[in-house]
Amino acid sequence: MKTNLLLATSAVAVSILSVAFTSIQQTKPWPVPEKSAKMANAVKSSKQSIADGKSLWNLHCASCHGKTGLGDGSKAAQLKTQPEDMTKAALQSQSDGSLFYKISEGRDDMPSFKKKIPDADDIWNVVNYIRSLKK
Repeated sequence: MKTNLLLATSAVAVSILSVAFTSIQQTKPWPVPEKSAKMANAVKSSKQSIADGKSLWNLHCASCHGKTGLGDGSKAAQLKTQPEDMTKAALQSQSDGSLFYKISEGRDDMPSFKKKIPDADDIWNVVNYIRSLKK
């Protein structure tokens, strides 16, 4: 009986530590060089830009971040870190330059898209689409 209780307690403790570690890992700061963070969006937001960004989003981003940017894409569960919820204020408060940098450079589970989306204007279109996902 004591062994079962000890095993159950240990399992709960491991689960709690696992969740805590995952939470810490998900909130790991992603520093952006100041020059990149201050970079202005080179593409004016418009219906066309947002539509182009959405098309690229569906092709490259939705599998992890989800169709509506909630971080619930079909591949999300396979990743070590939960994809960002693009609708949250914390994400939306980042500068356009920061989002451009993160999309271009990638980190950990987030791949670099500077080769997959080589036209900088297309990455700016994705940034404009992300802005349309505000709650």
